Amino acid sequence: MTKIIHPFAGVVALLTIATFWLTTLGTELFGSPMQITAVKTAIPWGMLLLIPAMAAVGGTGFTRAGGRRGGVLGTKARRMPIIAVNAVLVLIPAALYLASKARAGEFDTAFYAVQALELTAGSVNLALLGMSMRDGLRITGRLSKRGNPS
Repeated sequence: MTKIIHPFAGVVALLTIATFWLTTLGTELFGSPMQITAVKTAIPWGMLLLIPAMAAVGGTGFTRAGGRRGGVLGTKARRMPIIAVNAVLVLIPAALYLASKARAGEFDTAFYAVQALELTAGSVNLALLGMSMRDGLRITGRLSKRGNPS
């Protein structure tokens, strides 16, 4: 079962974060204050999908590794705490703060400073999840290793 849940939850998590990131950037660059408010207030609701997906990725990944910590599995395992800490200490609080500020119509310097931090932290998590997905695809043979044309 973990063979199905792990990659599915990983794709859900990656796509959810990418959606948050892209809609935020798009509305910040091209949207009205009303559209920015809609996006910023929707993101905390999207966390109801993201948080269980991330928990499922971590739990099933740990189970699938079966205690092995070397090589690519070890690299993947070392990324997860960084992703989790980034989410818990930066992304979740930033999303809640930005939703509150947007609802109040307070698009001030603090809003944009936290927005910049959130976009940066989100891009870090996207990159780390993307690397973990790439490594998982290599482990399962769905993606050839660099330099190996198989």
